[in-house]
Amino acid sequence: MIQIAVSGVSGHMGRTLVSSIADRTDCAICCGIDIRTDAGFMFPVYDSPSKMIEKPDVIIDYSHPNSLNGLLEYAQATGTPVVLATTGYSEEQLAQIRSAAEHVALFSSFNMSIGIQLLIALSKKAAAVLGNQFDVEIIEKHHNQKIDAPSGTALMLANSLCAEYDPPKHTVYDRHSVRKKREITEIGMHSIRGGTIVGEHEVLFAGPDECISLKHTASSKRVFAEGSVNAAIFLVGKAPKLYDMTDLLDEA
Repeated sequence: MIQIAVSGVSGHMGRTLVSSIADRTDCAICCGIDIRTDAGFMFPVYDSPSKMIEKPDVIIDYSHPNSLNGLLEYAQATGTPVVLATTGYSEEQLAQIRSAAEHVALFSSFNMSIGIQLLIALSKKAAAVLGNQFDVEIIEKHHNQKIDAPSGTALMLANSLCAEYDPPKHTVYDRHSVRKKREITEIGMHSIRGGTIVGEHEVLFAGPDECISLKHTASSKRVFAEGSVNAAIFLVGKAPKLYDMTDLLDEA
């Protein structure tokens, strides 16, 4: 049975992971990592990866970008693969991840949902068919406790679409101070924060006299937890590389 350490175990996603893994027979949690070590779990919780007595087969991280250095140091020192499901990394941190992946297997995705991967594929197909006759807008909605905006998933959607066009498109996050007509190379980005919205991402293609909307709605954080566990199981035993959901789906 695969032994998993959950980083950020006391948070909302960490607790969802605990519940999700408890229902499975192919893996178990050996320990947690969190600044709150007294959350009442049935397994030990450490405030740093370096303090873990247990030797997990893989780590799933749903904590905070500030935890990245400690996780990468532990991963490279011990050869332990890590699923990095935290969002909000800086460009410098993303470079750190790419560098560390030369020495240890890492899995990184802004969204662990299979449905989101399908949304990306469908959006790229729509872009290829509709071309520059249709403007593209990405609208994402999340709960009022989410810190980063736009969401990592919205950025992933935008990045996948930008390269589909000739000339390549670029993202525009806020038009309130822009006093000019929309450029053909724009992809508009919009963030909504409110209530308890788990996650909603829409790609709107607006053309002459018609609009096409592709949308994914998550009703529970469990969908992300399940994807993370599947990624963790996939990652065990893999060679050093930066893997993503495409690799997971290709092996399925």
